[in-house]
This record gives sequence, structure tokens and C-alpha cells, in this order.
Amino acid sequence: MPTDPVCGMFVEPGPGALQLVRDGRTYYFCSRTCLDTFAEPERERARLGRRLAVAWPLSIAVLAVTYILSFPDSGLVAAALATVVQFYPGAAFYRGTYDAIVHRTANMDVLIAVGTTVAYLYSVAAVVAPGHLASATFFDASTLIITILLTGNYLEHVTRVRASSALLRLQELLPERADVVREGRVVTLPAAEVRVGDVVRVLPGARFVADGRVLSGRSSSSESLLTGEPLPVPKRPGDRVLAGAVNGDGIVEVEATGIGSDTFVAQVGRLLRDAELSRVPLKRTADRVATVFVPVVLALAVASAIGWLTLGRGGITVATLVFVTVAITACPCAFGIATPAAIIVGTGRAAESGVLFRGPESIDRSARVDVVLTDKTGTLTRGLPVVAEVRPIGERSESDVLALAAAVEAGANHPLAGAVARAARERGLTVPSATNVSVDPGEGVRGTVDGVGVEVRRADPAAISSGTPDPTVRSAGLSTAAGRSVAVVNRAGRPVGLLLFEDPVADGVREAVGALESDGIAVTIVTGDRAESARWVGERVGVEDVRAGVTPAQKVGIVREFQGKGHTVAFVGDGVNDAPALAAADVGIAIGTGAAVAQEAGQVLLVRPEFREVAFALRIARRTVAKVRGNLAWAIGYNALLLPIAMGALVPVWGLSVYRVLPIAGAVAMAVSSSTVVLNSLSLRWVRVDGAGRRAPARANLLH
Repeated sequence: MPTDPVCGMFVEPGPGALQLVRDGRTYYFCSRTCLDTFAEPERERARLGRRLAVAWPLSIAVLAVTYILSFPDSGLVAAALATVVQFYPGAAFYRGTYDAIVHRTANMDVLIAVGTTVAYLYSVAAVVAPGHLASATFFDASTLIITILLTGNYLEHVTRVRASSALLRLQELLPERADVVREGRVVTLPAAEVRVGDVVRVLPGARFVADGRVLSGRSSSSESLLTGEPLPVPKRPGDRVLAGAVNGDGIVEVEATGIGSDTFVAQVGRLLRDAELSRVPLKRTADRVATVFVPVVLALAVASAIGWLTLGRGGITVATLVFVTVAITACPCAFGIATPAAIIVGTGRAAESGVLFRGPESIDRSARVDVVLTDKTGTLTRGLPVVAEVRPIGERSESDVLALAAAVEAGANHPLAGAVARAARERGLTVPSATNVSVDPGEGVRGTVDGVGVEVRRADPAAISSGTPDPTVRSAGLSTAAGRSVAVVNRAGRPVGLLLFEDPVADGVREAVGALESDGIAVTIVTGDRAESARWVGERVGVEDVRAGVTPAQKVGIVREFQGKGHTVAFVGDGVNDAPALAAADVGIAIGTGAAVAQEAGQVLLVRPEFREVAFALRIARRTVAKVRGNLAWAIGYNALLLPIAMGALVPVWGLSVYRVLPIAGAVAMAVSSSTVVLNSLSLRWVRVDGAGRRAPARANLLH
């Protein structure tokens, strides 16, 4: 049954259902409000795309006409081209200015609108009445500011549209059809027609359509994307199964106890939605500066013009030139590119290392992180079990035990069987052939090797960890599982050895944890896996604070707990069960090899499944935000130095004629200021972090 991509509710498709087709897929909605909410970011992205298709060619043409081409009436041609850019692509900034005025505030839109409008109007006047004003025009400045900033807005909307599709990924976990037992017959029905109490037959490799209870049959269930458990969970009559989990080798019949919006997957979706809606967007530094800067500049420009007009020296022409000079000198070139220049370079540098930020907001949040909460399976570990140890019982060698296990496991299809096969292959063992192989789902596998029966069955790790292992395990001297899974290998009905499986810690994790802690960032493991396994991993990576056996809702609660103490929290995860916590955290860092829903919910995506990239992501974010602040400080300093000159400080020395050239000087100063901002931002290309030989260590003072 499909879910509403906005509210997460399950919607029954039909002729009267609200739907929208995008990229060949059909999405269903429970209300017109949800449909409009979902479609609006896409519509805005399309509008910005159309405006950019006009802005870029015309801006390039204005540059060519202004600096390269020389012909009669070139000024009129530039004016005509700039007029289109100013009032069609630039309309977005005028709307933002109108909203700022209505709400009695000031933002970047006001800076852009005022600066480009003054430059544009002065340039038009200079073309129309060249004998009364300085001949310099600023069409290139006005058009490029609009075009570059509009491009940044477009990219931000693209990111927002992608992020809004996180809930859509949840429905991909659920099958579209189900085999339901009705009146003694198996009937294949659409998933939407399954009801509570129905008995659903699930074949090997199929996904469960509903939460339920196993009535008959034995199997295992792969729930790693839902609960974080990396190994298949045995399922016997009476055990609970989850919608979206993958059935193992056996055929089971399940009584549906939760369907539609009552399933575990739907609950995860609601947690994800609630966490997303509760996040308050961070106000950008540039807007905060603009709130004070814009009114001050406008007041200075008006006061200067009125002052010169009142003095009676130069009349309306000089007064107009003073206003234009002040506005041009304070035109938001440096302000306009201070944030995007640093962000473009910083995100580009991050992308080279496989770190993708979802817009400027995620960079700003990442720069303030002081606590990292991380999932275990597939994040700190490889997410793939391996044979960690072979313990023979009696006179058998390790090779004999492993070869026997590999012979019968060759006929099974589950992660532990693959681990046994890989271990035998890595040791170069000759694996004998097995016949009469049969899988006892959830329990183990048996077969015949060289005419003798061989069996591999799972032991109970909880019993081992509690100190009460069965006699076979005790005879092998194993008193604790230490976070491992254990299988017993029997030959002719007698135990010949034990296989110990573990999900190994990924390369570079301990070093990454050390780097984070040296940067003043605390690390906590938060996982749905067993406490023994979680503590075992924590010991190996150097993390003392371990929270194990937690549900998706409890993960969100832990995030809220740290936030309530005043911390800025990043959560690192890769599974569906991590999505709500990723969304609730100030920064969600998703592993690229994980579930698609986790990737969509995260504000930072690590393309490579390497935890050490977390340290790099947070470091590049800090440096990028520092560059933004440095660029804004430069822009303020530039204005503080040149505004007095624009207001008339040089008149006593050079006289009124100076205002014939000051607008041109203002344009040159803008170019110098902008170039300085760009060069300052480009220094982000040299940010480094420890990467196990791939990168040189960064200096500590670059982090703060």
C-alpha cells in the first residue's frame, strides 16, 4: 500500500485517489493540502530553472557587449538585455524584498534588490543622458549578481526536492502483492487488501507484507535495515515478524497483526516526518548581518544625497551621484558571494573526499556539532559477518572443522553460510562435496559428507554470555560469546568444533573516533543490536558511552536528551531504523551504502562507507563557516573604509569633480573586494584530515 510522501499515511490507490506522476512514478496523497505541499518545491525549482535559462545567456551577452564588442548603440543593447535580467530572473529578489518590508526586517534579498536596482537605474540614466552623468555603466554587475545568486537558490531547491522524498523510500520496502490463505486456498491479492487476522504465506526471499506472528513453518528474517541486527533472526511459530523484512530459506505462514499505518515501517515514517517538521531552520549569518547593514547603508546614501543637495554645491546632479556612489560602493557583491563562494569551494572539496552536504544549512549545522551519536552495524562495522575463530573439539584440526562446515553450508543461502565459504576460500581449503543437504530454517543446515552426517547449528549467544552455555560449548572452553555468534559443527552426531562469527570493525574507525574526540566532539554508540555486541565494538573503537537494544523511537529520545543539555548533535547511521534519528538530529550523517531512506533523511551523505569521513565532514564544515564569517568581515571592513570616501571625504582635496569618476572607482573596488572573497574561499582547497595515509594530518588550529 503506498504512503503519502508528505504526511506518511497509507493511501489506498483507486480511481478517486489524489495522485501525481513524476519521473514515471505515481505518488498518492491523502489530501489536497499534502499534494500541494509536495508539488510546490518542484514547481519553484522549475520556475527557477526557466529564469536561469534566460539569465545566464543574457548575462554573458551583457559582458560581451560591455567589454569585448564595440559598436554604435552598444549601451542601448546592454540596457535592453539587462532590463530583461533585472525584471524577469531578478523578480525573485524583489518578491523577497517585499516580504522583508511587510515583516519589517532586512535580508539578502533587500541587499541584492537595492544594489542591483541602483546600479541598473544609474546605468540606464548614463546611457539615456550621457551628458549629465558619468559615462560608466554597471549592467554587468547587476546582471551577474542576480544570475549567480539565482543559481545558488536553484541548487538549494533541487536539494530540498530530493530531501522531501525520504518518506517515499519506505513504501519500497513493502511488497505490492501478498499470498493470503482464504478458505484453505492461497489467493494472491494486492497488499492493500490484506486485513488484520489474515494468514499470509511468505516464500523464501520474499518480503513480509505486514507485521505479524508466525503461525507455522521455520525460517529466518533479515531485519538489518529495520532494527540494525546484522545477522538473520531465527523465526519459529509464535515469533514476531516485521513488514518489509526479508524472509530467509523457509516457507512460513504469518498472521497479520499490523497493516498499513500500524506497521513498524509506518511508525518509522511518522517519526521521520515529525522530526523533520520539528526542525527550525537556522537563520543565515548573511541575513543577520543584512538586518543591520542594509538600513544603515540606505540611511547613509539618502543622508549624503540630502546633505550635498542642501549645501547647494553641485545641485541635483552631484546629489544623485553621491547616492549612486554610496549605493554602488556598498553594493552587495562581496556580501552576495561571501556565503556562496565559501560554500561552493567547501562543498566541492568535501565532494572530492566523498562527503556530500545537502545545502548551506547542513554545513552551518555541522560546524557547530559537539556530540556524535552513531549506529553500529554498517557504520562502525562492515555489516557483513566473518568467521573470527574456529575452535576444534577433540582431535580435529581447525581446517577439518571449517571444511566440513563449508561443505554443507554451500547449499544454504544466508550471511553466515557466505562467511563460512569465504573463510574456507581464504585459507585455501579443499572443500569436500556434500549430498542430501537440507536447511532447517533458523536453526542450521545438515548434509552428508563422505557418507557421514554433518550438521552446523546455531548456539544461543545469550546463554553463553550469561555463563550457562550448553555442554558442547562448555567443552570447547568458551565461557563468553563476547559479542559474537556461535555455531556448533557436528559429525556423526558428535561435536567436532565451534565457529565464532563476528561483524568486524571497519578500517580506520578507531582513528576517526580519536580525531573527533581530539577536536572536542564526544562520541556515543546508539544501536538496536545486543548489548554484548555493542560493548564489544565500543571497546575496540575506544567509545565508552554505549546505548544498546534501542528502538527507533528511543534513538530519537537519546538525540533529544543530548539536545536538551545544550549540545549540537550529529547522528551517523545507514538503516531504515536510523532515519528518524537522522532527521531529529541537528545533523544527520548517512552512510552511502545504507538504506535509501536513511540517505534521504540525512543532511550529510558519506558516499564511501568510511566512518573516518565523519571527522573530515565536520572539519570542512567548520572551516567553511569560518571562511563565510571571514568573507563577511572583509565585506564590512571594505564598506567601512570606502563608504566615507563615497560620502564625500575626498571632496575637500579633489573638489566636486571627483564624483565624475567615483562610480567607476566604486565598481573597481567592488571587483577587488569580490576577488579577495573568492581567493579567501579558495584556501579551503587545502583542508586536510587524517585518513590512514590517504591525507596528511591537519593542524589543530584550523578546526576552530
